[in-house]
Amino acid sequence: MVVGPPGTGKTDTAVQILNVLYHNCPSQRTLIITHSNQALNDLFEKIMQRDVPARYLLRLGQGEQELATDLDFSRQGRVNAMLVRRLELLGEVSKLARSLRLPEDVGYTCETAAYFWLLHVYARWEQFLAACAQNQDKPSFVKDRFPFSEFFSDTPQPIFTGESFEMDMHAAKGCFKHLSTIFQELEECRAFELLKSTVERANYLMTKQAKIVAMTCTHAALKRRDFLQLGFKFDNLLMEESAQILEIETFIPMLLQRQEDGHARLKRCILIGDHHQLPPVVKNMAFQKYSHMDQSLFTRFVRLGVPYIELNAQGRARPSIAELYNWRYRELGDLPYVREQAIFHKANAGFSFEYQLVDVPDYKGKGESAPSPWFYQNEGEAEYIVSVYIYMRLIGYPANKISILTTYNGQKLLIRDVINKRCKPWNIEPPNKVTTVDKFQGQQNDFILLSLVRTRFVGHLRDVRRLIVAMSRARLGLYVFCRRSLFEQCYELQPTFQLLLQRSDKLALNLEECTPFTERPLEETGNIHYITGIEDINHLVKFRLEHLRQVQYMQYYAPPANELPQAAPENIADAIPSENGNAGRALNDGNEDMTREENGGATDTVISNRIEEDSVEAKDDMTQEGDKGEVSGKGHMATEDRKGEAQGGADGKLEEANVMSADKMMEEANATSADKMEEANATSADKMEEADATSSDKMEEADATLPDKMEEADATLPDKMEEADATLPDKMEEANAMSPDRMEEKNSDPKDKMDEE
Repeated sequence: MVVGPPGTGKTDTAVQILNVLYHNCPSQRTLIITHSNQALNDLFEKIMQRDVPARYLLRLGQGEQELATDLDFSRQGRVNAMLVRRLELLGEVSKLARSLRLPEDVGYTCETAAYFWLLHVYARWEQFLAACAQNQDKPSFVKDRFPFSEFFSDTPQPIFTGESFEMDMHAAKGCFKHLSTIFQELEECRAFELLKSTVERANYLMTKQAKIVAMTCTHAALKRRDFLQLGFKFDNLLMEESAQILEIETFIPMLLQRQEDGHARLKRCILIGDHHQLPPVVKNMAFQKYSHMDQSLFTRFVRLGVPYIELNAQGRARPSIAELYNWRYRELGDLPYVREQAIFHKANAGFSFEYQLVDVPDYKGKGESAPSPWFYQNEGEAEYIVSVYIYMRLIGYPANKISILTTYNGQKLLIRDVINKRCKPWNIEPPNKVTTVDKFQGQQNDFILLSLVRTRFVGHLRDVRRLIVAMSRARLGLYVFCRRSLFEQCYELQPTFQLLLQRSDKLALNLEECTPFTERPLEETGNIHYITGIEDINHLVKFRLEHLRQVQYMQYYAPPANELPQAAPENIADAIPSENGNAGRALNDGNEDMTREENGGATDTVISNRIEEDSVEAKDDMTQEGDKGEVSGKGHMATEDRKGEAQGGADGKLEEANVMSADKMMEEANATSADKMEEANATSADKMEEADATSSDKMEEADATLPDKMEEADATLPDKMEEADATLPDKMEEANAMSPDRMEEKNSDPKDKMDEE
């Protein structure tokens, strides 16, 4: 039995135990049981990082898809992997046969490969060893006589040096070990050639080949009959989170195999857990209170005085945060790196304290609510927490480093709704997890925002074990949102809340820090800005969002020198930091002036942007009027008038912009705007001069060509008049001839219609 307080490395201890069992007892099989899929996946992923071959690992149950790996460790996935591996190994056997000048058909099946190993490979190796025993005095003998040199000829570096017999012999043994591993794996794949159906192959993999099999206690209970029928056997049983597993769920994995001749094969049972954290969940109150079914076998053994090993050093949280819960454990200390690494000694950027209790008053006249029984919600705490989360994201905290926890499912759903409403319009990524304290047991994150929900009665948080879980999930920052007047009176929770209430119950922010990195020591609070309530934090967040948007537009309309303008963003997604925690340039530059412009800064920025837009429009009008002068040669005077009007309008708007922005606009924006105005004036002047020159040229060209066109018209006019006089009598006669015919046709048409009727 191993008792591990929060952050002491229970999972790492379990992984090390499994690693020792695998290497010291390679013929034994181990069964891993956990309470949740999350804990099982965490344990399984750490096992994969050890030197345990993947073909010996098997993960059963529904949570296998959540493993953070490209490999498939389900039964079907392992069968497919074995079949693929079989083809790869047979290809190596064929290559070895070619190097020995033998037929390649020995790599047709695993059976033929086994005969090839006995008759050719192992026999040659025995002959080589016998020859080496008689020629140890020759340094180059191994290099010259090694029978598989051609097979290993494609290595990046030469295997044998020919200078030392001992070194070359050691390298030769390593090469032969590689060959023996190939044929050993082929022998394990031989059963997959004989078994044709997928079900038979999967059952063989589970009952014979896999050395480490992992599943949850629920899966073990559901599939117990199938395991017994298949003859599933194991030698070691390791149960993590055993303090959360019911007694009956602890016994079932022990009975997954039949006894052989009255003797069980099970040799070791390892229980790892913490009885000071959450117990098994029993919803029936009668069974829970009067039958003590919420007591795990692990807890029973501890109460009965069964010897156990206790881990007494935590490596998760800051020492100051660990003080909130280490009073529940005897002599719980810190690992050396927690006190030595710089990250644990620097403050949280934007916050004055690393942990704090925030008193949340009634919001819109109400505190907690219950739309349905036991479905508690607190809208004020939900709004407060989401606003703090957005504030952290705007500073630059990565979303995957923040988790929001609550003690009720109703509050969890409400917080998710508020996040969707408040974050999606600004394209802000949601936090790593929004879940309950019970579901988050066994997990951790750098920053935790905790909502306790209740304002009338303490509720099930009165259970100290749930409080310990809630306080021990954070590594660097913990911020608790609750009703102070209620929880400070709870006797069971006083050791923790007395520490929390030593600091102000108003959220203390440091608005001068605008990046996720700070060099401020943990002991210094900086310039504290207290948040008085929900409306105050909402106003701060909205102001920063609007300010950030205006900074984005300012950079678009007035980019720095020697830099091309960029497209104006539709939202602030680009300014929100990415997963590495680095905020955008606009976010950092804009937030530097924010603390100095709390009043009226955003309005002035909007006015400045509008003025710049009007100035740009005026310059565009001037350019368009200049272009019109190029098209029309007769519009020279009109161009001069419009040019004067445009110049006057532009000068007036520029003067207005200078007057309105002289006091409020940022120095950098003023300098950049002035440069842009001068550049625009110079450009417009050049274009107007060009328009004047072009219009003058076109007027001269028109004056030169006008007499020629008049003479040409006078010369052609008499000819056209004579032609018209000559053709006119002919057209008159033709018209007179056609008129009687048309009259007769019109008169005959009514008669014909009358006859037809």
